[in-house]
Order: sequence, then C-alpha cells, then structure tokens
Amino acid sequence: MNHTLVQENETAVLRLRGELDALSCPELRPVLDGLVQDGRQRVTVDLSELRLIDSSGVGAMVSLYKRVRANGGDVRFVGVTAQPLVIFKLLRLDRAFELT
Repeated sequence: MNHTLVQENETAVLRLRGELDALSCPELRPVLDGLVQDGRQRVTVDLSELRLIDSSGVGAMVSLYKRVRANGGDVRFVGVTAQPLVIFKLLRLDRAFELT
C-alpha cells in the first residue's frame, strides 16, 4: 500500500493505492492519527486506486471517520470501486459514509 497526503484548500486529501490490509495498516495508522491530532476538519480519502481492503483497513477508515466527526469535522470517501465498494456495501458503511 502506498499513500500520499496533500492539502487542497482547506481539505486534507489522503490518497491510498494498492492493498489496505493487516500488513499495511500499521504503516498508515500514524498518518491517520496525525490527521486527527492536527484537528483537520475536512478530510477526503481517495480510494480510486485501492484494489483491496480487509477488516483491518475498514477498521482504520471507521476509526478515522469517528474521530474526525467527534471533533466536528467531516470525512468523505471518493473513488470507492471494485472490492472496497463491495466490502463497504456488505458492511452497510455506504449508509454511514459519504461515498462519491
């Protein structure tokens, strides 16, 4: 899994590529923690190049969503397709998350 984090206007955009699984989540956790600790109010997670997500990856996304929302912020997930979209729908996260 590769990731990039950029600031676009007032929105932090996190782009994920490859596979977000139990092996790659520990590498991503400090980035997610940093977004929350910095008090980011607008976060967009671009999953358009993510091929696979497992329960660890879903847990990381749910954790980010909950923590940013608890601080009054907003998280959007964009480009959700293929296997990640199937998993989000299976878990009914498409009803909780803003997916575009």
